[in-house]
Amino acid sequence: MSHENDPNPRRWSGPTLADALVELHAHWGWFVGLGIVLLALGGLALGYLFTATLVGVLFIGVMMVIAGVGQLAHAWRIKQVRGFLFWSAGGLFYLAAGLFAMFHPVQGASVLTLLLGSMLIAVGFLRTWLWFSNRGQRGWGWLGISGVLTLAIGLLIAANWPANSLWVLGLLLALDLLFQGWSALLLGLVLRQGPRPR
Repeated sequence: MSHENDPNPRRWSGPTLADALVELHAHWGWFVGLGIVLLALGGLALGYLFTATLVGVLFIGVMMVIAGVGQLAHAWRIKQVRGFLFWSAGGLFYLAAGLFAMFHPVQGASVLTLLLGSMLIAVGFLRTWLWFSNRGQRGWGWLGISGVLTLAIGLLIAANWPANSLWVLGLLLALDLLFQGWSALLLGLVLRQGPRPR
């Protein structure tokens, strides 16, 4: 049966935004509960930055081990020699780095903090350079401000390394949990009111 001859064409269309809002409204409590849990975890991480840093490093280590095993499994499934060597080298690197982070989380935190500072310096420099090259155009001022702030944060992390490696990653994890918690909580409270009538 074609869609054109159907007397009710809405039956063939997917769920509308109003339908999705009604369904989300029925589960607003889950968003509020999730927000409260994330806020509690974020507050706990903020109070114990060193422990949060170690937890973050262990999580990254586990993810890298999984990625390494996946790449090695993929390498053994392909036939090409060049691809086999490429995926094997990548898998071994991820596996070794993940195991190092898992068994030496303090040293892993130091390495990850240095990488974070270096990345922020590079991104901040790139944004500042892009702003400087296009500073005559409207709206590019925000890019310049963002670049300078990112560059300053990266330089601050690099200047205080390695002493700050014991808490920087934990602070970022705590802030992320707090922001995610507030977002989920506010979304749940908005959904509680239900969709606005048309």
